[in-house]
Amino acid sequence: MNKIYNHTENIFEKLVSIATTILGNSISFIIALCLVLFWWINSLFYNNDVHLIIGDIIFGITFLSLFIIQKSFNRFSASLHLKINELVSSHEPASNAVLNAEIKTEREITKLSKEYSDLAEQIKDLNEEQKEEFTKELDKTLGEEDNYAKK
Repeated sequence: MNKIYNHTENIFEKLVSIATTILGNSISFIIALCLVLFWWINSLFYNNDVHLIIGDIIFGITFLSLFIIQKSFNRFSASLHLKINELVSSHEPASNAVLNAEIKTEREITKLSKEYSDLAEQIKDLNEEQKEEFTKELDKTLGEEDNYAKK
């Protein structure tokens, strides 16, 4: 059962990737624009109410906005991934496991996210221990200064 789910999930991720690429393509926008213009011109020959005409215009603009928003999101996402990859690759102690995270499956991203959450928790615990040690050291130092000031 788990294999079927994994296979289905992989197919779905591939389909989403293909759909995102197609919807963000300039040629897709041009085709959609021609389709909307044809639809608007074709609807002029019918006796429509003003409400229907306004509804058609709003629907057409909304439909075209889908392609524009997807195109800008694809561009923004690609540039963001490029910048993050550059930062990770230029920092030696950084883990290269997060490079090209945009091509990883959702399961791989979730696994990496869990690993980084565990690491953050370990660092938090470590910082609390260091904070306690620092506070003790500071109290000890301040105590010595008070004794020196009294003399």
